[in-house]
Amino acid sequence: MNRVPRSHAATRMAYPVLAVLLVWAAWELVTRVLKVPSYVIPSPGKTFEALQKDWPNLWQLVLKTSYECVAGFLVGVVVGFLFAVLMGHIKAIQRIFYPILIASQAIPIVALAAPLVIILGFGLTPKLVIVALIVFFPVVVNVLDGLTSVDKDMVALARSMGGNPVKLFLLIRLPATLTPLFSALKLAATYTVTGAVIGEWTASEDPGIGQDLLLKNSRLDTAGVYGDVLLLTAIGLSGFVLIALLEHVLTPWRSRTMARRRPGRRVAYAPVPVVEKA
Repeated sequence: MNRVPRSHAATRMAYPVLAVLLVWAAWELVTRVLKVPSYVIPSPGKTFEALQKDWPNLWQLVLKTSYECVAGFLVGVVVGFLFAVLMGHIKAIQRIFYPILIASQAIPIVALAAPLVIILGFGLTPKLVIVALIVFFPVVVNVLDGLTSVDKDMVALARSMGGNPVKLFLLIRLPATLTPLFSALKLAATYTVTGAVIGEWTASEDPGIGQDLLLKNSRLDTAGVYGDVLLLTAIGLSGFVLIALLEHVLTPWRSRTMARRRPGRRVAYAPVPVVEKA
């Protein structure tokens, strides 16, 4: 009974590994078969050699950029979730602020970076705000959709059974937001890297991977530029994987439709009594 789930999990793990190998092979073929100059596209070997050579300096930059991503992500999730719950409970606030929220997405985040630097100054704060703004919108929209899609008959039944607003939210409304919320979180986890890099380009006092990428680009260090891009990709993918694992833990009904049964144990069924007609 246990072999099937394990083999299925191993198969699911094999697909990402296969995808990485395919990208690696395609990258190697482009550089060798097409004979692309290394100053345009360096080979994977040269890229990882540059990473290994500069790693004593890079790991500190990775930690700083990762911290910006995580801190801004958490701020955006908390504020976005609370704002969505507020709009879901007070329709007047939703009617007023939802159109403004939609219109704000027409403003490029790069254009907002300069005013944020003027208002908040250089340092960590504007970078966190930029990352939080990127996370804020998908969280608000998806949580609000989850709150508005709750079955009204279920809510009415819970109220008739004496359920107070707190229990209704914790037992009915909150579970309904988990599926759309995690969809937003997985999307936002990859976009946080974009926000962190934009923040480092416009409002950074402490260097990060984004600033290091600009520096290497100005020095025509192509292998170093590709190495920084790989590090930024790894940060974004790590966030996506962590959110996916958390989703698997908190929403087990999405991956398991039946309760697991221990091997060797049989389920006993009670006999159905037969009623004889008089």
